[in-house]
Amino acid sequence: MNLFRLPDLGEGLQEAEIVAWHVAAGDRVVADQPLLSVETDKAVVEIPCPQSGRIERLCADVGELLPVGAPLVEFAADAADDDADSLVSELPPAPAATPPTEPKPAAAPEAAAAIRAAPAVRARAGKLGIELTGLSGTGPDGAITMADVDAAAVDTGVEPLHGPRRWMARAMARAHAEVVPATVTDEADVDAWWAPDAAVSLRLIRALCAGCRAEPALNAWFDAAGENRRLHQRVDLGIAVDLPQGLIVPVLRAADRGGAEDLAGRLAALLQQAAARTLARNDMRDPTITLSNFGTLAGRHAALVVLPPQVAIVGAGRAGPQVRAHDGAPAVRVMLPLSLTFDHRAVTGGEAARFLAAMIADLERAE
Repeated sequence: MNLFRLPDLGEGLQEAEIVAWHVAAGDRVVADQPLLSVETDKAVVEIPCPQSGRIERLCADVGELLPVGAPLVEFAADAADDDADSLVSELPPAPAATPPTEPKPAAAPEAAAAIRAAPAVRARAGKLGIELTGLSGTGPDGAITMADVDAAAVDTGVEPLHGPRRWMARAMARAHAEVVPATVTDEADVDAWWAPDAAVSLRLIRALCAGCRAEPALNAWFDAAGENRRLHQRVDLGIAVDLPQGLIVPVLRAADRGGAEDLAGRLAALLQQAAARTLARNDMRDPTITLSNFGTLAGRHAALVVLPPQVAIVGAGRAGPQVRAHDGAPAVRVMLPLSLTFDHRAVTGGEAARFLAAMIADLERAE
């Protein structure tokens, strides 16, 4: 049997979800042509064909979550392998010794034999509470596929998690288990420059970088096991992006370097690629601090989630006119709410407050 298995994708990744097959059983392929696309918690990755030949069968369905080393495709054997297989097949395998068991009703094996489904499909059905006996399979020879199970789950009101939503759920659970969060909030008076067409995202990025310069402890990673923190020399900014498929966080490299025009161009390109789901793996890895501009939708302040090993995330709420004291008299001013959530294991309250104060000072500059 000539199997190609899910390769090691690097960066400590242990599993991946199949997004799309680019070949089908019976296809003749050449080495390095696209074989399938898989999604990890970092990005969508295209896996090339490892050899030329003919695809005998696909070993997994779209939507299936596979560990590294799991079979992906079986290639048809060449003539030499066919001969070897025929010789081996003349020797029947020795029957495995099995302990005596209680007799089972005759109907049980008949029912089990009537259901054609891979172990991973059966496991998925069990998690979702779907009975396989009532499903019609759309796979080869009527086999029930992962897509059949997920479709049946949707009919019952259950929405199986895939892609970014699945990875988001896992990341949030890990963050909740590891981080000791604390949140401080405040507002910046942005009336001097606020306008409907203002480049708010760029102002927020500039202010966040000012906060990192004033208090580098927030632009850091924390290693709980080693009881150390790593202060970063540049700001690789994670930017939370809301997509129909779920939340993703592409990384704007060196956000604290370069001019405004360069930063605007790089940010626009990154967001466009995020929306199209064409980000490279490097564009999704190793942010040093994160920004969530959730105020474009709704909300003023929030206790956000810090994803380790990062120690901080900044949130910008919905800006709007508020009555505030200005030059000794009440005035209507545009106020921008800010939230800073930090990992209190690595960041003190004073460090967080100084960081936020530096952000506010930068945002309140007129230019």
